[in-house]
Amino acid sequence: MMELTVLRYSAGKESTLGLLFIEGVFACYTLEDEQREIKVSGETRIPAGRYQVKLRTEGSHHLRYQQKFPQMHQGMLHITNVPGFKWILIHIGNDDDDTAGCLLVGDTSISNINQEGRINSSTVAYKRIYPIITSELVVGEEVWITYLDELPI
Repeated sequence: MMELTVLRYSAGKESTLGLLFIEGVFACYTLEDEQREIKVSGETRIPAGRYQVKLRTEGSHHLRYQQKFPQMHQGMLHITNVPGFKWILIHIGNDDDDTAGCLLVGDTSISNINQEGRINSSTVAYKRIYPIITSELVVGEEVWITYLDELPI
């Protein structure tokens, strides 16, 4: 079983920045939508919690990534069983316009203190983490992701 952790460290008006750890080792930066008390479809991050990750082999993201990454793509990383949310994926993107509740990954992060948060070098980060995670899924191992809104003490 593989454990992923997203530690959210900065919440702005339009986005949330975080750190993704794979088995406790820092892997990349993340960006999601902002937190909202009342969910707005495509504009709200998922609640903190632990969710199973599976491969999704249908939908427009899957078809695009199949063409974009023919050598490695085996399905979208799909975060499942999130109450009130559907089709939450881990994918490429740079700012809140690129996510609809999904988790974006990148190699650099620009703080959302003085401007809207963003991440860069997203494709580079995705191409690095995707094979690590899917290598577990394709052999039938479980992958879980835990979202934390604060540092565990």
